[in-house]
Amino acid sequence: MEMTQTHRLPVPQQVAWEALNDTALLQHCIPGCESIEPDGDNAYLLSMTAAIGPVKAKFKGRMALQDIQAPDSYTIAFDGQGGAAGFGKGTAKVRLDPDGDETVLSYTVQAQVGGKIAQIGSRLVDGAARKMADTFFTRFSEAVSGGQQPADGQAGEAGEPLAGESNQATAAGEPADKQAGEHTKRKRSWTAWISKS
Repeated sequence: MEMTQTHRLPVPQQVAWEALNDTALLQHCIPGCESIEPDGDNAYLLSMTAAIGPVKAKFKGRMALQDIQAPDSYTIAFDGQGGAAGFGKGTAKVRLDPDGDETVLSYTVQAQVGGKIAQIGSRLVDGAARKMADTFFTRFSEAVSGGQQPADGQAGEAGEPLAGESNQATAAGEPADKQAGEHTKRKRSWTAWISKS
C-alpha cells in the first residue's frame, strides 16, 4: 500500500515541527492510540486499537525516527503486530515546507500488511488508512491552531519531545527565554485542547 497526501497547517514551520514531536499531542490525535512510550533514542513503543473493515484489533508496535532534518523532515519506520488480526510495517516520509505564516505538510507512506487485514482487500485497507489520516489531521490542525484556548492559570504538561527538540534560541535569534515562554504557552493550549476533547 502507498499513500501520499499534503495538508496545509495554519501555523509556522517551527510550531508544526514541535507539535509533530510532542508525544502527548500525537497520542491524542492518532485515532485509537492508547500510549506512546520512549524506547531509546528517537524510538517509541505504541499501543493502539484499530478497526479495518470487520477486523478490529489492538496493535502493539514500535516506531523509530530516522533521517531527521529539523525542522524540515524525518522518516518514520514502523512495525506493529495485532495478534490474529495481522501485522503492518513500513515507512512514512514526512516533510514540512514553510509557506508564509503557514506550513505545508506532505507525506508518503509505504506499508505492507499481513494476516486477516491483508485478506480484507486493498480497497478497505486503503479506505481505513485514509480515514485514520483524515481524522488525525483534523485533530492535529485544530490542536496546533489553538482550537480551544486554556483559561488563565490552567497549565498542563505535554509529552516528551521527539527528534532532539529543545527550547534554545531560534534561528531568527530570539532569546531562549522568550521562545521557552511561547513554547510553554503552545503546550498549555494543546494540553487544554486535549483535556476538553
